[in-house]
Amino acid sequence: MAKIHPNRSSVSSSNSSLSSSERETFTVWMKSLVCHGNGCAVFNSRGEVVFRVDNYQQKCSRKVFLMDSTGETLFSIYRKKLRIFGCWEGFKWSKGDEEKPWFQVRRDYTMFSREISCRVILKHEENNTSFCRIKGLEGKSAFKIIDFSGQLLAEAIEKQSSEGIPLGKDVVSLMVEPHADQSLIMALVTIYGLINNTL
Repeated sequence: MAKIHPNRSSVSSSNSSLSSSERETFTVWMKSLVCHGNGCAVFNSRGEVVFRVDNYQQKCSRKVFLMDSTGETLFSIYRKKLRIFGCWEGFKWSKGDEEKPWFQVRRDYTMFSREISCRVILKHEENNTSFCRIKGLEGKSAFKIIDFSGQLLAEAIEKQSSEGIPLGKDVVSLMVEPHADQSLIMALVTIYGLINNTL
């Protein structure tokens, strides 16, 4: 059986940085590290776990947690039920306390389309709201995150082994562009997985 990551996959003892001046490539494995849990594990290029997601409940839960390699919560993510479709809200944790929503994700629905297109409203700055978008297809693991101007922030593609063999829909390579907030990108990856029923 092909390995999910070619290098060691031990948990990193150091906190992962939130951004980098260079493009970073991660491996996202849609499998929880907690026995009988649901979620995913994110490995860096050295094979170390840098992020993990768990909901400790059923698949496609309304509440999930994005954590760093040490198990510290970075974001709690909630699905809010509104009139018809609802939305997802992300709360960034600071010293163990949830603050006001840091971002909100709403899916755009188009009749007879398999496209997944989500508008992300970033609310982390006072009186300054910015936007980005998640774009993919139902049932497909590949997707992109772009900013309001169309510039690529991150892209996920199905991962292949060194021999070119696909590792399955539950294993993707995630390329994150320089200076992008990696914890925010991982939170949006989590929401995409929930919308696409892979988490």
